[in-house]
Amino acid sequence: MSTPAGTAPAPDRADAPRIAYDRVGRGSPVVLLHGIGHRRQTWYPVMRELAPHHELIALDLPGFGQSTAPAPGAPYDVDWLVDTVGRMCAGLGVERPHVVGNSLGGAIALELGARGAAASVTAFSPVGFAPTGSHAGLRALAAGARVAGLVPEPVRVAAATSPPARSIARRVLRGDPSSPAAQGLAFDATLVSAGSPFVRLVPRVAGYRFSHREVPCPVTVAWGDRDRLLPPSGARTALRRIPHARLVSLLGCGHIPMADAPRRVAAEILQTARTAGGPRREGWEG
Repeated sequence: MSTPAGTAPAPDRADAPRIAYDRVGRGSPVVLLHGIGHRRQTWYPVMRELAPHHELIALDLPGFGQSTAPAPGAPYDVDWLVDTVGRMCAGLGVERPHVVGNSLGGAIALELGARGAAASVTAFSPVGFAPTGSHAGLRALAAGARVAGLVPEPVRVAAATSPPARSIARRVLRGDPSSPAAQGLAFDATLVSAGSPFVRLVPRVAGYRFSHREVPCPVTVAWGDRDRLLPPSGARTALRRIPHARLVSLLGCGHIPMADAPRRVAAEILQTARTAGGPRREGWEG
């Protein structure tokens, strides 16, 4: 997708990370946030559906894609990312946008909603709602990343692109591992070099919990029924914590539904945005 791109400093500091973004479309603004280890291009198929209806701003979260990471030893966790995205929106002149996120991005979206900084929130498989009190998949990912970081990069890359590793990647990240679109999928072994943003951030994400009891805007929590990284049962936990949320099951989708069903994802975003300013209904499902 060809889009106007730019970069901007996050907070008001000369040494702050610079955030890369795409900005297209017209209408009320929608901010799109990807998950850990991903980048803004994951939203492109969805943006094609949304652009006729909204202004879209897709960010590379700090440390991923073309955005720089905070300096070693500087704060770098979910709260810091929420602050940074909020300041980024303010710097772009965007006030109370509709905020959409996947995984880590979903948690950031919900946190912004809880702060009153979002007109609506649509969260796809957000972190922070592990029903057993532990993000087992993310904790395993964090432990694996630490170990993998000790392996020379050429060896890591060769292992990640081997047929067994590709098969695991397809199963973890796609609803239908056998689909033609999933065949070239592989884990990005360069993410787990020692001290990388991914290695720094993933333990903080694994330990994060969404603790707010009020999100003063329309909320949709959507979960792929084939999500093998974060169990779909997390959706029920989310509904208990945010009783007015609209709960959606995305049939046939995995942890990254934008890749599995971009039109369905766009439809859920549009439906949530349309309810902004309308009455809330407790515990409604779509």
